[in-house]
Amino acid sequence: MSVPTVEPEAQAADEEPPDPADPAERHRLTALAGFAALSLDAMASVAYGPEAIVLVLAAAGAHGLGFTLPVTLAIAALLAVLVASYRQVIAAFPDGGGSYAVARTHLGARTSLVAAASLVLDYVLNVAVAVTAGVAALTSAFPALYGERLWLCLAVLVLITGVNLRGIVESARVFVVPTVVFVGSILVLIGVGLFRSAPVSTAAAAGHASVVADNATAVGALLLLKAFAAGCSALTGVEAIANAVPSFRVPRVRRAQRAEVALGAVLGVMLIGLSVLISRFHLRPVSGVTVLAQLADASLGHNWAFYVIQFATTILLALSANTSFGGLPVLLKLLARDNYLPHVFALKADRQVHRHGVLALAAVSAALLVFSGGDTNTLVPLFAIGVFVGFTIAQVGMVRHWRGSRRDGWRGRALLNGFGALLTGVAAVVVTASKFEEGAWLVVLTLPLLVAAFTAVHRAYARIGERLGLGRIPDPPHRDRSVVIVPVSTLSRLTSEALTAATSLGDEVRAVTVCYPDPEDRAHLHALESAWAAWDPGVPLVRLTCERRSLGRPIAAYVREVAAAEPGTRVTVLIPETEPERLWQRLLQNQRGAVVAHAVRRETDAVICRLRFRLS
Repeated sequence: MSVPTVEPEAQAADEEPPDPADPAERHRLTALAGFAALSLDAMASVAYGPEAIVLVLAAAGAHGLGFTLPVTLAIAALLAVLVASYRQVIAAFPDGGGSYAVARTHLGARTSLVAAASLVLDYVLNVAVAVTAGVAALTSAFPALYGERLWLCLAVLVLITGVNLRGIVESARVFVVPTVVFVGSILVLIGVGLFRSAPVSTAAAAGHASVVADNATAVGALLLLKAFAAGCSALTGVEAIANAVPSFRVPRVRRAQRAEVALGAVLGVMLIGLSVLISRFHLRPVSGVTVLAQLADASLGHNWAFYVIQFATTILLALSANTSFGGLPVLLKLLARDNYLPHVFALKADRQVHRHGVLALAAVSAALLVFSGGDTNTLVPLFAIGVFVGFTIAQVGMVRHWRGSRRDGWRGRALLNGFGALLTGVAAVVVTASKFEEGAWLVVLTLPLLVAAFTAVHRAYARIGERLGLGRIPDPPHRDRSVVIVPVSTLSRLTSEALTAATSLGDEVRAVTVCYPDPEDRAHLHALESAWAAWDPGVPLVRLTCERRSLGRPIAAYVREVAAAEPGTRVTVLIPETEPERLWQRLLQNQRGAVVAHAVRRETDAVICRLRFRLS
């Protein structure tokens, strides 16, 4: 298996300059737009990442909460490792795919499918969790809407899907303002909080019970490990930019790398800043109040600024699902290109949209929302496991990459990636073990099922390719005698157009009509045969008698008779149909053509030609 040996910086410099005449470039991302469109998941994670750490450490009481900042610094260090690694992944694999692309090149097909399955799960669950979390924040502010949370979730999903069907650039334009407002609000909160000697307000915690253990003091390695693994949920979304490199404008590698570095820097500053404030204000987890809400209350007071942060958090949580809509369709395209998914996922619509991938993601996410009833707690235990698996595989793959290239400094880079693989692997094991009974078992079960599905699709395409002789030079084309069969039921311009087209296609043309043993149909047949004789188109009209009220089967049976009687003859069934002037007028059609086509396709090897006659 070949190993790329091009240095990332050199490869980025060798990219072609942008072609201003290429209209497709207008529908791709700049570095800033890519940051806005693909970082929402990671940005929103600061709303639950630090809280996850605090909730675990609270089991050891106030002494345990004192380790919040050290655990966060360890996560920030891992974030730096991941950003550096994915910056190299972007350069080494500019076609996108992230951990799937890395594993496919360096770790083999089976491992790459595990990476792909983990990414698919992460992206789908991210949509469901993001939407439910955003709606949960909204219903917390407006309790009267709680009973309608499922419909609100589906409405938000429809909104995000509609925006992404217009193109990833359009989604970036829509989501750039919420991203800027949220990031700006969090940075202001941190900046103001650092200069506060004491909390401005404690109203957020009033009336709520603390969940800190009163007598717990011991802080063991296992507890710190669980806190680290729980806090790593803040790293979800870091891989999204590496998965969607083809969505960027030329030079794609450089723009994607800038967006990745910006994502890591902003996320790291916010995580560390919030953890410093948690330690500074000695905050404790409080039932019914998020840690972020407590920080906003303590730093800014219970005023309009507090509500701006809450509102921005609500909006960004709901819209962070857009990260999946930017990354998953590109991954599905790569899987389809490698014959692991139906090829329809590789097709692009206008505005560079992988429409089928967007719609598939929306459909599966809607099913998850319905299954969970719009409840965040049902989905959260399943979240983030897949992304840790993907992180670990990508890091191990990059170690193989550096060992294969052996460029200057490869040992340091391989050591960095190896250390990152160790940390993310441990996090994956700890999270899976601790959340297994809460629903993680479903992820453990789904991963191999997805891999099995990818493998089954690949085998099906391999069989099709073998039968088609793909990769081999075919026999030269030759001319066979051909018979064209045209089903008719009455005389019209459509009949004339069909026979004209059939005469142009084949050596012999036969019109066929199906008759049934009742007086009304016999009268209709007699009228048709009389009109046919008077018209005399030079094409025989063959009567097919059927005892049952079936249309497609007698025509298919006649096609089989013709093929058996004249071996080596090409049989074509030309089905004339009208194309209405208005879309709604299709409801007025009798669908006879579809019935005939289905029967002939299922029961014969004849060529089917559906002639569309436009009624304009």
